Amino acid sequence: MTIPHTFIQELIARADVVEIVGRYVQLKKGGANFMGLCPFHSEKSPSFSVSPTKQFYHCFGCGKSGDALRFLMDHAGMTFIEAVQDLAQQFGMQVPEDDASPQDRARAAEQKQKQATLTDVLEQACTAYKKHLRDSPRAIDYFKGRGLSGEIAKQFDLGYAPEGWRSLAGVFPRYDDPLLAESGLVITSEEDPEKRYDRFRDRVMFPIRNVKGECIGFGGRVLGDDKPKYLNSPETPVFSKGRELYGLFEARNALRDAGYALVTEGYMDVVALAQLGFPNAVATLGTACTADHLHKLFRFTDAVVFSFDGDAAGRRAARKALDGALPLATDVRSCKFLFLPAEHDPDSFIRAYGRDAFARYISEATPLSRFLIESIREGCELHTAEGRSLLASNAKPLWSQLPEGALKRQLLGEIADLVQLSSSELTDVWSGKAIGSRPEAKGGKKYSTPYTPGKRYEPKPPPIGSDSAGRRKPASRADHAARLLLSNATGWDSLTHEDHALLCALPEPHAALFVWLEAQQHEHGPQTWELLRPGVRGQPFEDLALRLMSGPVPSNAPEAAEATETVIDREALQELRGLLNLMLIDLLKQQETEALEAAKSDPTALERYRALNRRRLELTAIKIG
Repeated sequence: MTIPHTFIQELIARADVVEIVGRYVQLKKGGANFMGLCPFHSEKSPSFSVSPTKQFYHCFGCGKSGDALRFLMDHAGMTFIEAVQDLAQQFGMQVPEDDASPQDRARAAEQKQKQATLTDVLEQACTAYKKHLRDSPRAIDYFKGRGLSGEIAKQFDLGYAPEGWRSLAGVFPRYDDPLLAESGLVITSEEDPEKRYDRFRDRVMFPIRNVKGECIGFGGRVLGDDKPKYLNSPETPVFSKGRELYGLFEARNALRDAGYALVTEGYMDVVALAQLGFPNAVATLGTACTADHLHKLFRFTDAVVFSFDGDAAGRRAARKALDGALPLATDVRSCKFLFLPAEHDPDSFIRAYGRDAFARYISEATPLSRFLIESIREGCELHTAEGRSLLASNAKPLWSQLPEGALKRQLLGEIADLVQLSSSELTDVWSGKAIGSRPEAKGGKKYSTPYTPGKRYEPKPPPIGSDSAGRRKPASRADHAARLLLSNATGWDSLTHEDHALLCALPEPHAALFVWLEAQQHEHGPQTWELLRPGVRGQPFEDLALRLMSGPVPSNAPEAAEATETVIDREALQELRGLLNLMLIDLLKQQETEALEAAKSDPTALERYRALNRRRLELTAIKIG
């Protein structure tokens, strides 16, 4: 789906960022701006500023900033497309699709209407289940026995599906409504379509919500010994258990406050942990943690801790989670693996040893890098050549999934040490190259021209005014950043929210280019310049992009002609990080000056100045180091 840039500009122009943010944050007028408590981190005095003139928000405490679209993405966890659609709906605007036929648009509209209708049906059932809970002493005693309070039950909208085959007949006027079966609430017999009955009976109910807070399904747990113990809603147009996480909507603010997400294995883990002081927990719905799950979590936090039982089943589940995490393990993200004693789940562990002990367990969780090494070492006798060869074979498919960056390079070195080869020798083994085929093996250096024994090669110096790769140096830092990101699209994965806000707030045409690049990343994933180039035509930044990319664009892989994704090398990543730090330092200096000026009439501006100054000194220390 491609949305015209002109429509996005019109949408942002219509939206009032004060009104949008004000729906989620209590704002008060403070000078020319509005102030409130930041929704992205815990604070007691307001440092979150919303400017009606600039149509921009900024937190002087944590650095989060952006426009109305960015707020919906950051606070509500929406994708770029979802945020555009949500905002357009508020203004009664139809989102155009450049590449969609009238038939496709009609189908999309029909699907959207059906999804809205199904969530309405599920919300009605949720309300009914909550009422039934109040009338069921057995269900109330079950939740009390698990240590849950009424406040937690209300926060998670816990309920009860009563005994009986057709209790929902008293909730919906038409029990034969096809929507009841399509939403997964009612089961229809294949032999006799007239025979219908409730899917959930005599179970405590856990509503499953999407990131927008809409009820999309249920999980039910039996009160007795019936099987299955847990029952989920089936796959429907609004619910897919391989993509949804229980408790994510309720945990979205706690994820930012805690700084990490704790991924558990069940509904009760999530609710009990929230009761016991860990409201940042979520759970998969009877499946292994997938890349889709992690994509959602990484919209809210850059750190994930997987919690598993310490038995063999827990290790197998952790191994599956590792497979899902590897492609997303960039240098700015953290994934850890927590293994509790076999006899405990998180709830029982905290009740036995206390909250502090569990927090210490989390802090000591196994990093992804170490768990990967442990996984590939399993069953390998490293004191033999055969065992080391088996480890190399085990390592290749896992290491290959990692995105380019410092973590991947370091792990290559660790694996090579275990195999007793150099890094280059190990990659040669993995690529099937013959021993001694590299120029380095013959005492030479690596050049792009074919190697001929006895011939002397000298590196060709780059043209004057070019960088080491022979590309013309951009004229400004904004140009330089744009060139790096157009050449290496996966560089977006290394950016923080602060970086995104900085780039998208630059003067035009750079801001429009970065907003467009971010949209492309959300819609299509990383793309080469060759794939991005057609979409640049007709854009207000077309001349800028073509000028920046007029020189030779380096190939990112031997099979670049077939590649659909780019890879950012370590040097380019370091160059981009250093460049952005310099740009952030300049911006913070400017904001410090503004805060000092504002402090003449607003005493609270001094606290903003101190926060800005601390952040600038942190970046300066990184630059010096």
